[in-house]
Amino acid sequence: MAQTAQRPAPVETRPRPAAVTGRRPAPSFFFNGHVPRRRALVLAVSALVGFALTVVWSAEFVDKTIGDNVADTLLGHHAKGTPISGALAGVFFALVTGIAGTFTACNIAVFSALAPLTGGRSVSRRGRMAAALRPLGQLAAGAVVVSAVYGMLVAMSGTGMPQFDQSQGGVLSGRLIQAMVVYGLIGLVMTYLGLAALGVVRDPLAKLSERYPSAPMLFMGGLIGAFLIGRPFPLFRQLFRDTAQSHNVLYGSVAFGLQTLGNLLVMSVLFLLVTGLFGDRLHRWMTARPSRAGALMAAGFIAAGVFLVLYWDVRLLSRFDVIWYPMAPWAA
Repeated sequence: MAQTAQRPAPVETRPRPAAVTGRRPAPSFFFNGHVPRRRALVLAVSALVGFALTVVWSAEFVDKTIGDNVADTLLGHHAKGTPISGALAGVFFALVTGIAGTFTACNIAVFSALAPLTGGRSVSRRGRMAAALRPLGQLAAGAVVVSAVYGMLVAMSGTGMPQFDQSQGGVLSGRLIQAMVVYGLIGLVMTYLGLAALGVVRDPLAKLSERYPSAPMLFMGGLIGAFLIGRPFPLFRQLFRDTAQSHNVLYGSVAFGLQTLGNLLVMSVLFLLVTGLFGDRLHRWMTARPSRAGALMAAGFIAAGVFLVLYWDVRLLSRFDVIWYPMAPWAA
């Protein structure tokens, strides 16, 4: 009697998790396909740097000692004590105070936004600097669009926005709550981008950047432009108040756009100098081990993201005795 052949039991074809198969996210702008060998160390050190910056950062020093003195020098008069007289004066005030606010706490994230642009290759110093102008222009375009739109909203809304609330008496004012929300969200986004650069999570802009290569730089520029939405910098509040009281939409968009360009100006010049002087050396250093570029980008984003979240959403609460937060003596 012939034996009936038995078919083998069907094998489950469900894909295994990435941790088992070893698969990585596809290469993209934020993830170059090379996972750093010590990405846990990169993550830990970057987060520690972001935390350390919140401990030593002195808003009093950067806002008043640096910001006010730079603005007073460029304007030729006391910036805070002199009313803005007219639209032209307001436009100039916006550009000057943007430059003066380069090193405020929110602008530290600009360093991480420029990190992906380093290390370009070209045969000449001038060529490297010229090649860096295009992504810088895209970064500036994204920043200006967001800040200009916000300037229009301020001009249309008038003085009823949260940034006019300066409540005293140990309570969080509307402008501080707005700053906490805005910078907390930006910090989380930048932290996520840092994790994407390490290959821990997928690049959220991977598919979009395949179709539109300029999308990542425009997006990062938009994050920089969004700084104005939460900025409590005193000189910016002066411009904010003048714009809201004018109800001039064109003035609001131009002034806010110029303030953002002022924020980017010093950083852009420094970046071009670094690219021109050290770009070829950086390129050789990164291409020798491609994972170094990912580690550099991740470190910049994670450090900036952790700094923004801890500085604006945690350390700020210590000013109102809600929690205790470690601070250097000069930062208290």
